[in-house]
Amino acid sequence: MIVGILLLPVCVGTAKSVWLALCQAGGADRVWPPMLAGAACWIVVFLLLPKPMWVYVFGHELTHAVWTWIFRGKVRKFKVGSEGGHIVGTKSNFLIVLAPYFFPLYAVLLALTFVVCYLAGAWHLYYAPWFHLLLGAAYAFHLTLTWHVLRTRQTDITSQGYIFSAAVIFLGNAIVLLIGVTLVTKHSMVKALVSWVECNRDVLVRLAGRL
Repeated sequence: MIVGILLLPVCVGTAKSVWLALCQAGGADRVWPPMLAGAACWIVVFLLLPKPMWVYVFGHELTHAVWTWIFRGKVRKFKVGSEGGHIVGTKSNFLIVLAPYFFPLYAVLLALTFVVCYLAGAWHLYYAPWFHLLLGAAYAFHLTLTWHVLRTRQTDITSQGYIFSAAVIFLGNAIVLLIGVTLVTKHSMVKALVSWVECNRDVLVRLAGRL
């Protein structure tokens, strides 16, 4: 809980840096319209049609597995159902436990597919709007269904503590969005990271001045 409280100023600074990156990012004519259209299409599906919970749960548990592999662990058991699922791995930490709530797996897989197609020479410029459309839908899928499941009690959250989990989930989503904006637009990643440092420094300086 103490660590979660200490992370709150960083959340404020990170939110400010994401806002600045969104304001300064280019691609208003070719990136944002199809991405927003894709997000809007998914939101209509989310609100009007049955929610594809099996697809979400599969991605949720697969994200646990991916982050277990990242930390050089092994997955011993993988179970998925529309009502829920779980994995059994040889390693666990707060990033592995909370990763599904901030790591948009389907959006990342879509981006990796684009990279592979681009490197293989199977990508044409006129495919870009479709990529951005699907990317917007995939990211909206992550945000809406993450919000949906967080409305109910989640053992992932209770095991790490509500304040700490909220701070990590917010920071994770904000940092992923910050990096994503630099990758799909002309905004410089270096400038975004410098802005992130400066925004957090300003927040901490102001907080220290009030204390």
